[in-house]
Amino acid sequence: MNARDDVAPAKEDRAAPDRPGEGGCPHAGGCGRVLLAAFSRPPEARAEDINSSILIAAESAAAYPGLKDAAQYFGPVTEVAQAQGFEVVEEPYEFVIGTRKVVRGDFQKDVGSRVMRQSTLVVLARGYAVSFTFIGGTGDEVEELVGGLSFGVAKTAR
Repeated sequence: MNARDDVAPAKEDRAAPDRPGEGGCPHAGGCGRVLLAAFSRPPEARAEDINSSILIAAESAAAYPGLKDAAQYFGPVTEVAQAQGFEVVEEPYEFVIGTRKVVRGDFQKDVGSRVMRQSTLVVLARGYAVSFTFIGGTGDEVEELVGGLSFGVAKTAR
């Protein structure tokens, strides 16, 4: 058994998080939610280059029994990326941003004559796996997007 087997629920247990009660999220308190999706241009706009984007999502850690660290969440992340045609180019690794330990994995896929690059960073926080996915047409473009992510100490209101 590998780490992926420890935390990935059966396919029938992973359902559309936005449709509870209709074969949707089977977990009390909800499953995954997109918190923010930002694009350099509207997603339906046609262009020659890759539409740089950032997607921030949170999924209840309860959906993955045994999930103890963010690296384990990359089993499901990789499964979803591969289902969308991406291949792994950098296995998940841990590093620190500000006050947080973050795990990052990198993917890419060919889109016509271009390459779409995706970096996903994951943290576990307050009972959720929070993922930050950055997409761009070059490694430098993705690194610039990732470089904008920071975690700091929350300031209290006076």
